[in-house]
Amino acid sequence: MGVTKEQVESSLTSKLKPSHLEVIDTSGGCGASFAIEIVSEQFEGKRLLERHRIVNTALEEEMKQIHALSIKKALTPEQWKQQQETQKSKSDA
Repeated sequence: MGVTKEQVESSLTSKLKPSHLEVIDTSGGCGASFAIEIVSEQFEGKRLLERHRIVNTALEEEMKQIHALSIKKALTPEQWKQQQETQKSKSDA
């Protein structure tokens, strides 16, 4: 049995305390492939590669059964806020 979306969410929530987290099972339900979007204060001052490593470390046990992990966004709360404001101003235009 593969990893569930809930297991991925639980691990990331307990270890990274995200202010925003979206986990999508892209494997069709078998739990082998996930896409995630995460916003965490733990990413402050870290480059993108370091942020991805933090996520992979948080999912160390789950990664033993996951074949593909796509980290769509790994942002700080400030970056997330700016991105949301930019998207809002574009949709208002």
